[in-house]
Amino acid sequence: MSRLNQELIFFRRIISLFHMVAQGKKSMLTCIIVEGEFCVGCDGSVLLDSTANNKAEKVAVPNQSLTGFDVIDEIKEKLEETCPGVVSCADILALAARDSVSFQFKKSMWEVLTGRRDGRISRESEALSNIPSPFFNFTTLKQSFANKSLTLHDLVVLSGGHTIGAQCKTLSDNATTVAMDPGSPLSFDSHYYKAVNRKQGLFQSDAALLTNLESRKIVNELLDQDGFFTEFGQSMKRMGAVEVLTGSNGEIRKKCNVIN
Repeated sequence: MSRLNQELIFFRRIISLFHMVAQGKKSMLTCIIVEGEFCVGCDGSVLLDSTANNKAEKVAVPNQSLTGFDVIDEIKEKLEETCPGVVSCADILALAARDSVSFQFKKSMWEVLTGRRDGRISRESEALSNIPSPFFNFTTLKQSFANKSLTLHDLVVLSGGHTIGAQCKTLSDNATTVAMDPGSPLSFDSHYYKAVNRKQGLFQSDAALLTNLESRKIVNELLDQDGFFTEFGQSMKRMGAVEVLTGSNGEIRKKCNVIN
């Protein structure tokens, strides 16, 4: 068995353990990868802390409701103890997002390709300019996804990630969190699309999905839960391939919150 395969088996065991302590953070792992990749690609840059001379992506307003960074940091620490310098933080994040969702089904919900390397740059300004705003209308949403070579179908499908209980800070009260899918806050399912159809989506961007005939059709198709599961996995695979660093580009960080 290869060194990488041994690491990935060990990783799956760690995720199973951390799921028990990170139950409320599983949606955040998916949000971290989606929002992180909209900044500069799937390079783990969203995991980096700010420095004295730079404000990192994680402090940007769109990312301030994200949690779960500590789970990623601890997984990396355990992996480095057994086999250092093999699994990147970018791969850990992609795998953790998949396995935290998959845990309730006791099987992998989609394939995650590995081999990513970690980026060395993380800027608040890139998060602000690249992450789709909850106030976007349909046209702006579609363009933001197209900028990352993602389709209208990906836009509607990945919006369904809100169904796994992700919470966000309100603009009027930073101490308050609001479930994006109050009808099904801890389960990965297609309930989000029922809420959107009932015009109960939390954001303007949720309501925007009904303002276009094609996207509205996709919303209705994704009410079928098995169909949603399949399509979500496919879109996450495409998202996970956005602007990936490989070869000699980037690095494999020793700690996910700081560059080497």
